[in-house]
Amino acid sequence: MPQATLTRRHPVARWSAVAVLLAGCLTGCASSAAQEISAPPPKPLAPCAWWYGIGKPPTSAEIESAAHRYQVVVLNADQGAAMRRLRQLNPRVQVLVYKDLSSTRNYPGAVDGGQDAVYLPSGIGYVDAQEHHPDWFAVDVNGRRIEWQGYPKHWQMTVWNPDYQQAWTDAVVAEVKREGWDGVLADNDFNSLSHYSSAVLAGTANVAETDRKLRDGLDAFLSKAGDALTKANKVLVPNVSETHLMPGRWTAHSRFGGAMEENFGFREGGGTGGLLTFRGNEFQELRAQAALGESMLLLVTRTHNEREERAGYASAALLAGPRTCWTRATTDDYRNPEWSALQDSGLGEAVDAASRLSNGVWSRTFTHGWIAVNTTAATQTVTPPPGLIIPGAPTLTQTPTSSSPPPSPTPTSTPSPSTSTSASPTSTSTPAPPPLTLAAADAAILVDPPQVMSRAWRISRDEFRVGTLWAR
Repeated sequence: MPQATLTRRHPVARWSAVAVLLAGCLTGCASSAAQEISAPPPKPLAPCAWWYGIGKPPTSAEIESAAHRYQVVVLNADQGAAMRRLRQLNPRVQVLVYKDLSSTRNYPGAVDGGQDAVYLPSGIGYVDAQEHHPDWFAVDVNGRRIEWQGYPKHWQMTVWNPDYQQAWTDAVVAEVKREGWDGVLADNDFNSLSHYSSAVLAGTANVAETDRKLRDGLDAFLSKAGDALTKANKVLVPNVSETHLMPGRWTAHSRFGGAMEENFGFREGGGTGGLLTFRGNEFQELRAQAALGESMLLLVTRTHNEREERAGYASAALLAGPRTCWTRATTDDYRNPEWSALQDSGLGEAVDAASRLSNGVWSRTFTHGWIAVNTTAATQTVTPPPGLIIPGAPTLTQTPTSSSPPPSPTPTSTPSPSTSTSASPTSTSTPAPPPLTLAAADAAILVDPPQVMSRAWRISRDEFRVGTLWAR
């Protein structure tokens, strides 16, 4: 996130702080108000940027750029030199190492010359497991090892086995401490094996039992690894999948430093429905975590067009908090350090909580802008605050998703025929903006215009926002 966004101030932020203190005083908490002043809570800033840099070794230029762009970076285990360079350039960047929870691998780079690589993408090497612990390879009901479909030479491991869990934990914690990583991005904390294989695990009767065995195993695995990393003053951030299907799973699996959602803002129905993130209990759990600001939310939206990009960024902004980070993904293999122009839009700091209208549209107001997300599978309308523009637009205008015409120029009142034109100066007023029409699973992002506005206009805007804040 641009540094200017992190430090920008706005009158409504001061008003909101006053509102909090007044509310505390009204309930008889005068002493707690002083504590709030001395130790204010972290600010709910617009989403920071992060880099899931596992697709290829980063170049020197990419590392230089990353140090200024991103607050969190994930790198492969063999990129320790890049991690240390990032730290030199920006000591505040948090750098995690990629490790897979559920597989071991024997493709070139993971195994070379018949030996496990020194730095592994997993916790346990294929050769080591093959020679000393062949029972750690999961097998199906026919006794065959399970190779992931679409990912050759990725082999499912017995994540429910306490010995495997302990060996993975010991190896990864030792490596993280030795190399100096801030923690671990633990991939494939999945909900179902069906994404990788149709196999039924030995000892289970069907796919449902297979998935339950894996989930239960990963629950215990995360507790063991998370406790060990916490004791080492490191974080564990799992890539936890399909939490909309399992209430409480995101909350439980993010308790060691955060969690990653790789399909954030994903559209249902093969790209024809609403936004999957808002189904079930997932959004409520993400929202609670974001508000606390104690752990990371690493959000990825796969984008093929501007609508997906808008919906992903705006949905992340609904979760704006001290440690909410978002990135788009334009490739399946994460080969590119991603950046969206929306991350330069300068929304600033959230001044109210995200709220949901009866038609399913969510919105949130910021010190320098406003966002709305239509989470449904139908077209909806919403009315924005006055005086905002599309990021990058030179003049006041409506969002491209609106079917309404742009607002007219500010009208000037004219005197009636019976009034002398010299009796009083003309007055100006800002018309109410027309409603925005948002297509299914689309969003609107509006910000302050770049030019310096008159004091009267700023007061009008602030009164609108403070009124909205108090109303909630």
